[in-house]
Amino acid sequence: MTSSLLVVGSVAFDSIETRAGKRDEILGGAATYISLAASHFAPINLVGVVGEDDFPDEHVELLTSRGVDITGLHRAPGRTFRWAGVYADDFSSRTTLDTQLGVFADFDPQIPEAYSGSRYLLLGNIHPALQLKVLDAVDAGCFVAADTMNLWIDTTLDELKQVIARADLLVINDEESFMLTGEPQIATAAPKIIEMGPKYLIIKRGEHGAFLFTAETTFFAPAVPLADVIDPTGAGDCFAAGLLGLVAGTDSTDPATIKRGMVYGAATASFACEGFGVERIATVSRDEIEARFQTLRDLVSLD
Repeated sequence: MTSSLLVVGSVAFDSIETRAGKRDEILGGAATYISLAASHFAPINLVGVVGEDDFPDEHVELLTSRGVDITGLHRAPGRTFRWAGVYADDFSSRTTLDTQLGVFADFDPQIPEAYSGSRYLLLGNIHPALQLKVLDAVDAGCFVAADTMNLWIDTTLDELKQVIARADLLVINDEESFMLTGEPQIATAAPKIIEMGPKYLIIKRGEHGAFLFTAETTFFAPAVPLADVIDPTGAGDCFAAGLLGLVAGTDSTDPATIKRGMVYGAATASFACEGFGVERIATVSRDEIEARFQTLRDLVSLD
């Protein structure tokens, strides 16, 4: 049985510079990456906001061509969110050059009635107050996966803890886990975060893979070793997309599915790194994802 996945987050234009080159004003945003990547696994319902006049029809057509329902993509007076950044040559860090929130500054996610019964929700790293509003708008039985970022840990920790307490699955990176708990290692940070409420905690470590923690067990999913990284923007979003896409697509949230979903997430995320912006995620096929999933299985097999 397949269920739809509700995705709430940013739709943006990115200007990105890496050692591989530079691209200006390309399609980006967490909700965009997630919707395109997760569409290989499940039907997607997208909630976001773009400018009234500056969001090209070709981007809308790209989303709808992948079966993404854009009933919840609102057009508002003003300009679409824009971000510009440059990566270090070894991709160990990136520097933000410019952020123009535009219509995203007043983003007030409205969940269409047709989406309110969604069984699965992936909350992008928007303001925790908005995440709470979305949580109030969906059914109590909805499986909730949430993302966040260091900004919200620094500035809105109380509201963020309310989100974490209501999330079934929290996806963060190692630095964020240290900030949330004050612990210097993920092995000591994870139990403290589990105590905050989520059943599942995933801590991402970029090219070094991702760990799953629960109250009972720990699991590790490696990243795909890539010889040529073009642009890692959106890789974390695509990891979450592969994971939650599989969960919704199989309509299962048991530990075995979460583990399998992490490996699909790692496989999906690797493609995001092979092109600028969403260009590779926009063209990848399910067969390619399956082949890379098998590569990861072979990587950890003892047979």
